[in-house]
Amino acid sequence: MTPVVALRDAVVVAGGFPLLAGVTLEIAPGTGTLLVGANGAGKTSLLRLLGGLERLAAGEGSVLGLDLRRADRRDLRRRVGWLGHDGSFYDDLSARENLRFAADALGRPRELVDAALERVGLTPRAATPTRRLSAGQRRRLALAWLVVRRAELWLLDEPYAALDEDGRALLDELLVDVVASGGTVVASAHDPVRSPAITATVRLAGGRVVP
Repeated sequence: MTPVVALRDAVVVAGGFPLLAGVTLEIAPGTGTLLVGANGAGKTSLLRLLGGLERLAAGEGSVLGLDLRRADRRDLRRRVGWLGHDGSFYDDLSARENLRFAADALGRPRELVDAALERVGLTPRAATPTRRLSAGQRRRLALAWLVVRRAELWLLDEPYAALDEDGRALLDELLVDVVASGGTVVASAHDPVRSPAITATVRLAGGRVVP
């Protein structure tokens, strides 16, 4: 089975400083992997590399069969779903309008939008301007976008941040659905997180994988 992620001695550099200092990692399709480490360990940099947001400076790597040294990173970004610390939404648009705009941009059917809002419990706030949503509701909106996007690889940077207990349970349900449908999840956290979708934990420190 071809791995979704295959890295060998991967290096990412910014401003002459190695954010990743030689990461070797394989992730199989249909699995959930948690990256664990302190601030500065390299978790976000690794996620950004996998999402086509950072360039591979040295080593070898492929994501979804695309060679990170040769592929157009835009091709990779079209196939992954990214959840960072801040959702890229327009504050003056409603939750529904933001999702429709994003769906149109990627050629996804608008019919998926209302179903996604219902899935994440935002239907009562669908017409609310995004600037008036709480941090947890904005997080749910970002999750709704991942549902609409139907990405092959979900990349989640501190996904449980700003979510209450119900929101965390919802996230777990979504991740279980992704893995069950053959998708792959890579998430980050400062400490280990219990989730039925997570089957492997990778610890990072100093931009490297550690025992």
